[in-house]
Amino acid sequence: MQFKNVLVTGSAGFIGSNFVPYFLETHPNLHVVSLDKLTYAGNLENLSSLTNEKRHTFVEGDICNASLVGSLFDEYQFDLVIHFAAESHVDNSIRNPKVFLETNVIGTFELLQKAYTTWFSAPFTKKQGFESARFLHISTDEVFGSLDADGFFTENSPYKPNSPYSASKASSDHLVRSYYHTYGMPVMITNCSNNYGPKQHDEKLIPTIIRNALMEKGIPIYGTGMNVRDWLYVLDHAKGIEKVLLGGKLGETYNIGGNNELTNNQVVKVICDYLDKKIPRDSGKSYSELITYVKDRPGHDKRYAIDASKMKAELGWVPEETFGTGIIKTIDWYVEKYKQSFSLKRNHGIK
Repeated sequence: MQFKNVLVTGSAGFIGSNFVPYFLETHPNLHVVSLDKLTYAGNLENLSSLTNEKRHTFVEGDICNASLVGSLFDEYQFDLVIHFAAESHVDNSIRNPKVFLETNVIGTFELLQKAYTTWFSAPFTKKQGFESARFLHISTDEVFGSLDADGFFTENSPYKPNSPYSASKASSDHLVRSYYHTYGMPVMITNCSNNYGPKQHDEKLIPTIIRNALMEKGIPIYGTGMNVRDWLYVLDHAKGIEKVLLGGKLGETYNIGGNNELTNNQVVKVICDYLDKKIPRDSGKSYSELITYVKDRPGHDKRYAIDASKMKAELGWVPEETFGTGIIKTIDWYVEKYKQSFSLKRNHGIK
């Protein structure tokens, strides 16, 4: 399947900025237009490797801006949309839920509607030249709510969102699905587990653990640290998305999970143990002594775990990284980043 002009939203964010260089590398005939609002979570530096790439065009803008979205579709005649753009931090959604509804629901609507009018002359009637068009919506396992000690989320799990963030993503999932059944839009949805890897925003758990440890600050862990997440290395996610784009069935949902269930306590221990060996503290103590348990997040989901057997059976995808291999790559990347910011070379002897 050959695409020509691709719109990637949220391309300067964590997952998008890892996906775009990979996708351009593996598909040499594509032109990718990156659209990102460059809010606090988007960083143009994340796309610095593409500065001289003629097949990549960056546009700063808001997916809620119907005029901008329309002009981009008119100019580039996209035949593929990969929709990453979203407000995604649960704590922020608790403090300011409205912006999550605006971006995650209204923004998704603007993209869907313009894609529909570009690709279709009427419901279920595609225009010539757009027979192979696709719209891939990137979502989260948090739409399914929380699991007990047993069981896994599947593509048939009921939606039970427990935060304004997950509720907004659930709403956008339903909207995408409705365009498939009402108009025949060539949509697919992926629901992923917790991503980790390079370029993630500092506010997230793993960067916070690494940064605070290196700064000799308390490492904050919610509650008792027993909340469980399934961790997916971001490049594995990118490869899973590619599999769905090239081989997925229209109207279908695919769960992409890392098969790495860990409590937050286990995550912080792995990171501290590695840092103890890589950059020992001057005091000789373990970084784990910096762990500080803080008041739990309201409505904090207990456990997420994804059954990715559909991805394996239908598309031949399995994650290549274990948490043990992926976290080392991740820590090493953040050490390089933070040593510039915090003068770690002087304080910790980093070479």
